Amino acid sequence: MWMKSRPRRLRNHANFREMIKESDIQISDLIAPLFFIEGENKKVAIESMPGQFRRSVDLLVEHVQYLQGLGIKCVALFPAVEEGLKTPCAKESYNPDGLNQKAIKAVKSACPNMLIMTDVALDPYNSDGHDGLVREGEILNDETLEILAKMALVQAQAGSDIIGPSDMMDGRVEVIRKTLDENGFQNVLIMSYTAKYASSFYGPFRDALDSAPKAGDKKTYQMDYRNSHEALREMKLDEAEGADILMVKPGLSYLDVVAKLKQNSQLPIAVYNVSGEYAMVKAAAQNGWLDEKQIMVEMLCSFKRAGADIILSYFSEEMAKLYQQH
Repeated sequence: MWMKSRPRRLRNHANFREMIKESDIQISDLIAPLFFIEGENKKVAIESMPGQFRRSVDLLVEHVQYLQGLGIKCVALFPAVEEGLKTPCAKESYNPDGLNQKAIKAVKSACPNMLIMTDVALDPYNSDGHDGLVREGEILNDETLEILAKMALVQAQAGSDIIGPSDMMDGRVEVIRKTLDENGFQNVLIMSYTAKYASSFYGPFRDALDSAPKAGDKKTYQMDYRNSHEALREMKLDEAEGADILMVKPGLSYLDVVAKLKQNSQLPIAVYNVSGEYAMVKAAAQNGWLDEKQIMVEMLCSFKRAGADIILSYFSEEMAKLYQQH
């Protein structure tokens, strides 16, 4: 049968497919999220996230050095704070000698060229388990901003390169940017969690940090998963307030939002391949239902295809290893 156009001609050889591919993953695209705890020589498996661990700071440093050897350029640090340090006012969040700041300093000292991203939200430190202060069941916006600014400042002072406000309080990017600039940290980046949805995909992460809300949910501050145009409003606000990078979280179910932000902003776009997405792939692979490596690569590529410049993923280490093998 005669046909003028045969799209399969361009798929007929592996070299052709490589030459004309539209999306590809580089190790430099990836940020590896890491969990850490108090103590020494501790490595605690996270049951709901196979292959992920909570490490004491000494072992965290060793692992970051290992990741650097694999070519990873940036790590995102998440502290699992002891329950006794959690209070309604979350004062431990801006303790300059606290676990988080201790880890930042240790990692930066051992790996000065590794970029460090740190999280700004109250839930790891708040006895209520919410990202903001709570009063009579209401999550307080403006009162929370002062604490978020203090958190960002002590993290920058400890050596953080990228501040990641994940709290979804209105106005937090502007307050953090102003605080950093007034204290001489004009070069510290803000990667705002611009479109962070109230999602059920976060379950394993909350297991890792023991940070689930003690009452209620996060729907009054995190976005409604039924909405996408709302992300553009958040995008415009974050741009105006001084964000350097915009993030969408979660990833897989929100590729349309990634694409929407990419099409409407000149800033770099990040996406968080979250714990629930990771756990689903791991569980299916352990049952023999999926080829884990192939699914990992396909999934990460989907984020790039949608428009993400940066990908936070628990698969970062495995992806870097796969690159080294090839």
